[in-house]
Amino acid sequence: MGLIDRRIGLLFVAFVALLVIALSRAAYLGTIEAGSLRAAAATQQVTTVPVPALRGAISDANGTELAVSETADNVTADPLLIKDPADAARRLAPLLGLPQTAIQARLSEHRGYVVLAFDLPTAQAKSVMGLAIPGVSLIPQVTRNYPQNSLAAQVVGWVGDQDQGLSGIEYRYNSILGGRKGVRRVVSDALGQPISIDDVHSAVPGKAIKLTIDSALQAEVEQVLAGVGSTAAPKGATAIVMNPNTGAILALANWPGVDANDISGASSQDLEDRAVEFNYEPGSTFKAVTVAGALQDGTITPSTEFEIPPYLQVYNQRISDAENHGYLTYSVAQILKYSSNIGADEIAMHKLGPQRFNYWVHRFGFGQPTGVDLPGEESGVVPAYSQWSGTTIATLPFGQGLEVTPIQIATAYAAIANGGILRTPHIVQSIAGKAVAVPRGQRIISPTVASEMRQMLRGVYADGGTASGAAIPGFDLAGKTGTANVVVNGHYSSTEFIASFVGFVPASKPKLEVMVMVDEPSQGSIYGGAVAAPAFAQIVGWAVPYLGIDPCPGSCPSEPTSLAQP
Repeated sequence: MGLIDRRIGLLFVAFVALLVIALSRAAYLGTIEAGSLRAAAATQQVTTVPVPALRGAISDANGTELAVSETADNVTADPLLIKDPADAARRLAPLLGLPQTAIQARLSEHRGYVVLAFDLPTAQAKSVMGLAIPGVSLIPQVTRNYPQNSLAAQVVGWVGDQDQGLSGIEYRYNSILGGRKGVRRVVSDALGQPISIDDVHSAVPGKAIKLTIDSALQAEVEQVLAGVGSTAAPKGATAIVMNPNTGAILALANWPGVDANDISGASSQDLEDRAVEFNYEPGSTFKAVTVAGALQDGTITPSTEFEIPPYLQVYNQRISDAENHGYLTYSVAQILKYSSNIGADEIAMHKLGPQRFNYWVHRFGFGQPTGVDLPGEESGVVPAYSQWSGTTIATLPFGQGLEVTPIQIATAYAAIANGGILRTPHIVQSIAGKAVAVPRGQRIISPTVASEMRQMLRGVYADGGTASGAAIPGFDLAGKTGTANVVVNGHYSSTEFIASFVGFVPASKPKLEVMVMVDEPSQGSIYGGAVAAPAFAQIVGWAVPYLGIDPCPGSCPSEPTSLAQP
């Protein structure tokens, strides 16, 4: 009996010891660890879910939607809570639009979280939750769509996976369009089914932005550029249509186009907005700056004549015109009409001088951004006056040796068109229904000089002018061609060129300005008058009646004006 009693005693002692340990552990968990355990339990039953804000819409001047956001949901599941994967998959398949076998495979995985569908429209998502399948839940999302697909894609831009603007207006105004995310508190039962959903902080939708562009005009401009692309096979092209009196951009197109809903196949170059991001040598379109500056300084008049030799030798630089000629006499008006490089140099070197010419380059806004409300604007490249060589004054006057952007050229010519005011171009009309204030602009040339410039720029359409091949009967047009060699490996190429044209209508009192730039046309002619000017004419010919502009108020020239080369 003594042995049995000892064994019973030992078992009793062991039982008491285990009881003490258990009570001690319970006391520890109920006191010291109570807070953390309660928090752990709460996190298993209560979750906070970020609620994305509905991004503000982007529309054109007439209210046509270019970018819109819609609510959606990701459908998720916890396979560990799915008792019958086959039955759940059978019920979910019609609502998710997925094969039953694929859903069943996901629900049979040995982990606690899988995504069954991304960005399911809200109505469908509610139907999914109506099935009341334990373990299936929703995560709110917002999808961004571009109803017009490629229309003005590089202008409007696009967003990334996190609903952050990556380019264009989407990027420039991301904080305004994006709104503020909300927070949702979800309490679930032991099976993972939500039993209460409360918005702790409601999402604040972003503000809508209305642009100045007109979708119909934008579509026409893009179609014209597509035609240039098919016939001239350039690396790219851009066109800007502007109201020169306000600086409002009515259309801004780039070719090749991209689909904003799917940019995966587009190259980085195609994604650029060339109007503001592309630096190039302007060529003869820059001659208007040289002439306008000298007119404003009073050193020339439109009828001032210059002896134009066959070429100019300035140090080691030999300057010639596009076509060989003997000794000629040109007036200032003829220098613009025939686009004489030598004539532009004679004005800059002998009537302006290097310092005043440099002043006018910067006065017209070159070498600095225009301030247009688009992201990524380049400043162009203007050599600092302190770094000029002896030949700089012989190349800059006809647009060689410096770089500009298409928007800079359009802005400078708008000042000539509107009577002498350099205005900041803009593309945003209103935010949340409130009109955006437009800068007043600054006068850079007198109304008289601007009028003289417009009159002389009519000459490029006349017989022998550099744009004599794209006439529009009954239209009073003015403008300037440009053809510039591209620098390749530090030398000017004899086969690669930038062709451009900028002009306005009606010349007497312009209501519309169009700038076209074609990057390295590789088929047919390379001249601005033959490549860019006809595109200008097509755009103007469509836009003028569409916008209700009188193309020739008062009396028109007896013969139609027209457009041709360098």
